[in-house]
Amino acid sequence: MAIEVGNVFEGRVTGVKPFGAFVALPEGRVGMVHISEVSNEYVQDIATVLHDGDTVKVQVINVAPDGKIALSIKRLLPPPPRPAGRDRGPRPGGARPNGPREGGHFGGQRGGRPPREGGRGPAREAAPRVWQPKAPAKSDNLSFEDMMSRFKSQSEEKMADLDHETNNRRGGGYAPRSRRGR
Repeated sequence: MAIEVGNVFEGRVTGVKPFGAFVALPEGRVGMVHISEVSNEYVQDIATVLHDGDTVKVQVINVAPDGKIALSIKRLLPPPPRPAGRDRGPRPGGARPNGPREGGHFGGQRGGRPPREGGRGPAREAAPRVWQPKAPAKSDNLSFEDMMSRFKSQSEEKMADLDHETNNRRGGGYAPRSRRGR
């Protein structure tokens, strides 16, 4: 049988190194089982699992152009049992009356988890602040120049608010030019 990806062989361990084990295959070829491909469990020291002369069943997982053969023992083992997770039944307390909050989260925090006992609660209980435009002022027969002046001052206020919010989110603030890095 040719040595191709997916084929299964029985071979003999010819050498064990800290990173893996070398296995003799048919046709006088040798492949290597990396330590991560030995078992479904974490293996600290491969020498505790494999020894020179052991007979192992391996699957070819890669044949490099330079002729190196990568093997796996783990892929021939039955899959590990899944850890018992939470019951995926209905949530305690019933369904949420209004569905998820804006942003896809339930509750007042990320993930919808209640605060830890004795630990800190959520950073904010309230919904995030969102800029709301102010009601436009009455333009009782204002000249074009007056309307432009009002628009300019309102625009500058909005930009200052936006800049202030952006700096607060970054954790920074305004630093005078004389204190900035040079």
